[in-house]
Amino acid sequence: MLQRGRSYYMSRGTRFSCASDRSVAGRPGSAPSFTFYSASDSPAKSSEVPTGSSCISIVPVPCRVTTCCDFTDSKPKVELKELIKRYKRGETHAVSALHQLSQVLQVQLEIKETVTTGNITGLYFAFCAVIDGVVHETGMGVSKKEAKAKAAQLALNNIIPALEKDGVLPCAMGTVPPPLPVKERVSALSEPFPGRVVYERKNPLWQQVPSVVKEMVTKLMASCAELSVCASTVAAFVVQSSSGFEVVAVGTGDINTKESTAPNGRVLHDSHAVVTARRSLMRYFYRHLLLFFSKNKALEEKSIFQHNETTKHLTMKSDITLHLYMNQLPKGPSQIPSNLRLNPLSISAWELHNQLSLHGTIEGKVFSVFSTFDHSASKVVSMSATDKITQWQVLGFQGALLSHFIEPIYVSSIFIGSEGCGDTRGMEISVNQRVDGVTSRLPMYYCVYRPHILVVPAVMPPAASVDQMSAQKTLCINWCQGDVSLEVVDGLQGKSVEESPFRSGPALASRLCKLAMLSRFSLVARESQREDLLAAVSYREAKMMAKPYQEAKSVLKSYLALKGYGSWIEKPPVSDHFSI
Repeated sequence: MLQRGRSYYMSRGTRFSCASDRSVAGRPGSAPSFTFYSASDSPAKSSEVPTGSSCISIVPVPCRVTTCCDFTDSKPKVELKELIKRYKRGETHAVSALHQLSQVLQVQLEIKETVTTGNITGLYFAFCAVIDGVVHETGMGVSKKEAKAKAAQLALNNIIPALEKDGVLPCAMGTVPPPLPVKERVSALSEPFPGRVVYERKNPLWQQVPSVVKEMVTKLMASCAELSVCASTVAAFVVQSSSGFEVVAVGTGDINTKESTAPNGRVLHDSHAVVTARRSLMRYFYRHLLLFFSKNKALEEKSIFQHNETTKHLTMKSDITLHLYMNQLPKGPSQIPSNLRLNPLSISAWELHNQLSLHGTIEGKVFSVFSTFDHSASKVVSMSATDKITQWQVLGFQGALLSHFIEPIYVSSIFIGSEGCGDTRGMEISVNQRVDGVTSRLPMYYCVYRPHILVVPAVMPPAASVDQMSAQKTLCINWCQGDVSLEVVDGLQGKSVEESPFRSGPALASRLCKLAMLSRFSLVARESQREDLLAAVSYREAKMMAKPYQEAKSVLKSYLALKGYGSWIEKPPVSDHFSI
């Protein structure tokens, strides 16, 4: 289950892991301060349980109070009664009361972070009190403070009646989840590059995700052999379920449009591989929403979504996990130079600031938002692919329109298919550390979801020659599960090409464009009988009606600016002022 501010390796029901908290300090207008750790020397705070593949198993056992603290002793008896009275009168906070009782009773107390109980799919912190090995009920809250307080209250509600009656600490009541698993240190011998995550080959993810991507991309490219060079920049989303792994969305590309913004929604502004794949993934989501709202039981069961009675939104079925594969590191701060990763003290604070700040792209060229790069109003500026992934891992890959129907959807693993990728330190800093600490400010169901980032073999070889790459540099391919054929887009023009196997019409507007997405949104709104959404008069209005999503987006951008990473570059609002 999802949990606020935690990442899980979600082979659901088999393994959970949480990313260690790392803070990135900074002030507005000044260079942020960064701490660099390798996987083998990352410190863990004493109050936290680090991640990994080994689980702690705690078996509840009955525990009697020691003789010196029994109710037969006059002094402890008075202290216990007084502590309990103060707590019941509301004079002592639950966490403080639990610690004071543990001291008087001379028992070991830990309040440990754990996983959410039952079928809770919202994004919460979860803690449980462990008293002399006895695990008590889990407390959940939207912040760590709230979750710890509830865990302490549940433990006190359990032990106080028993102490008052028998002087015995009871066993935990009910079924509770285990604490978060402990991370084993990675041996220095098994980690040749600092920051690189090395998975054993026996791990099915290490092999199966690249394998299914390679199989699908090869199959797709067989129908357009002349475009095979485009696959050197491939990105793909893979769904893992109880039935195995399957590729559901594919995109290629390495450029964004040179066209100026226009209020018609027909031009693709950004055609970088991961952006193209993500928009294809959104089409996949729309198809499964239509299956869910079809009023046909057989079709509904085929949908990846299920209804959440608590939130009234849809969520992915519990056995489904999403992974992202990219054939190379995305553009932007994830591609920081090796001297920044390995020896940050050898460079100036300004250079560090410039490299790890937010980045923009113009016609495929990347620049820091703090640079003097000319990004005039006549050209479309998009945020870098790395920065967009950072945003999606907080706001979800579904976007604003889909958030009207479904809860945020995150990827649990990011695979970088590049033999030349020495390490993923830049990706780790960009996606995880830059937004560390923002979770408590986000609205319900949004969090910093920290994915595992791994280096795996590339599924497609690099372009055979520079000339071959240049000839098709602007061409981009998109596909999602259910499509009969590929669509080929000229990324520089932002429209599909005449020779594309799939063409939407004479205007050559891509099936990934905003207008096409608005059309699918309206169709789902009708099928789900959401009259409130059908009342939106424009694409922009429909997006702005997603209040929690917009709030989370505003919080994220303000937080990045506050930490000194610069301001998010916004496209002119006129680009969203269109309707069907």
